Amino acid sequence: MDNIPSSGPVIIAPNHVSNWDPIVVGAAIKRPICFMGKASLFKYRLSDYFFRKMNAFPVHKEYADRQAIRRALQVLEEGKVLGIFPQGVRNRSGEAKAQSGMVLIALKSGAPIIPVACIGTGHNLPCGWCRRLIVRAGKPIRLDQYKGQRIGSAGMEKISEDIMNKINDLLVE
Repeated sequence: MDNIPSSGPVIIAPNHVSNWDPIVVGAAIKRPICFMGKASLFKYRLSDYFFRKMNAFPVHKEYADRQAIRRALQVLEEGKVLGIFPQGVRNRSGEAKAQSGMVLIALKSGAPIIPVACIGTGHNLPCGWCRRLIVRAGKPIRLDQYKGQRIGSAGMEKISEDIMNKINDLLVE
């Protein structure tokens, strides 16, 4: 956890294998995290209330959700921690491709991305009852070298893939 700055804007980018991941990451990292969550989690009044109290906000994955992007940039402008699951979906196999939204937000905000690996959450009883849980945070990834450049979708996909590779490296250390 030494790689997570104690202040300032930062994007936390964990792998996502179960519904426990945001809880485990949130417990491991000392700063409050504002997670982007799929809009269907906010569909019902009780779950909407719960997730918003946990600093989460909805993102519609079917289209480029400009409102969610604006909210993410606002979180970072306020010097807070933004949580984004790069693959956009839960994935036990590790084969899902990373989405480029995380890179777009990092480029627009200038915030570093911290690759994070959640290990042990993919089991039926992940909360430490049967197996140990591990959260590893990698070194911050800054995208300063792209500042002022126009990065196309292929470039953003390549950067996203590189970040997913860093997350996967943390899974096997």
